[in-house]
Amino acid sequence: MTTESNIILDTIQINQKIKRIAYEIYENNTTEKEVIIAGIVGNGYVFAEKLVAALQEISSLNVIICQVNINKKKPLEKVSTSLDINEYKNKSLVLVDDVLNSGTTLIYGVKHFLEVPLKRFKTAVLVNRNHKKYPVKADFKGVSLSTSIKEHVQVTFSENESSAYLV
Repeated sequence: MTTESNIILDTIQINQKIKRIAYEIYENNTTEKEVIIAGIVGNGYVFAEKLVAALQEISSLNVIICQVNINKKKPLEKVSTSLDINEYKNKSLVLVDDVLNSGTTLIYGVKHFLEVPLKRFKTAVLVNRNHKKYPVKADFKGVSLSTSIKEHVQVTFSENESSAYLV
């Protein structure tokens, strides 16, 4: 259960961050006709769906969503996507997750897409924590947060309410 003291972002703030990140993605892709938003399975995909909806509101881009299947407990296992490689080859792609913590999940997602020629490749996260184990960064981020290593950031998405909080 969350309390007022441990909430990082409430529903209104998350919606504002989504809209701002969508504008940033659009600004970075104004010369493109199409952009792929690739959400990492779980909350990363839910966040990606929200970004797609925001992008469709503000731009004429053809926005295609892709689910990236990564086993977060065993990231060395094969990564798969809901789209065929040919559907995102030589296109602009944004890899999306909810929280960038150690960078493990994001780096293995990046590794998968590095094996495919892309026109442009960026990353987006809602919460960027500063405890990286790998040299990966978020190009678009909702909020950067310095926390202790023992603290955990939890993001919840529901139809009418979303929040990010410290556990």
